[in-house]
Amino acid sequence: MSEEPKIIIDSDWKQQAQAEKAKLAAQAKDREQARQAAAGPAGASPDDPNRPIDFDDLIRTLASQALMYLGAFPDESGRAMLAPEMAKAYIDMLAVLETKTKGNLTPEEDSALKGVLNELRLQFVEISKAIAKAIQEGKIKPQGAPGSPVVPPTGGPSLRP
Repeated sequence: MSEEPKIIIDSDWKQQAQAEKAKLAAQAKDREQARQAAAGPAGASPDDPNRPIDFDDLIRTLASQALMYLGAFPDESGRAMLAPEMAKAYIDMLAVLETKTKGNLTPEEDSALKGVLNELRLQFVEISKAIAKAIQEGKIKPQGAPGSPVVPPTGGPSLRP
């Protein structure tokens, strides 16, 4: 009376699993290609000499020049180069860039530019005060053309946020 249960074996399950695996791999590959296409050439390594220059590179270039003139990097002789007037010029260039690109930057670019500008402005003020104090105390003598007056930097970079 009792019937033995009939077992149905799906012999096609391996093929279905392989097909599903291939389909998922293709979807993942398509997503990766779309991500790389969206990243474009900017997704290239920062050390790649063939990658196009982007906005962050411009910010870094101008900021590093300002820092150099604020004494952050030594010259060939190993001494810090202090030229606040030159640092001010580069900081002001970044400020012009901020003004001219307002509303046209990505949030990351805007944040990077504002952060760099704020940091450079603070460093400029600190260095200028230190130079003025050292000159006043006779610890340093400004280097310049013979007979040029000893004047600490006046003004400052555009300090408005």
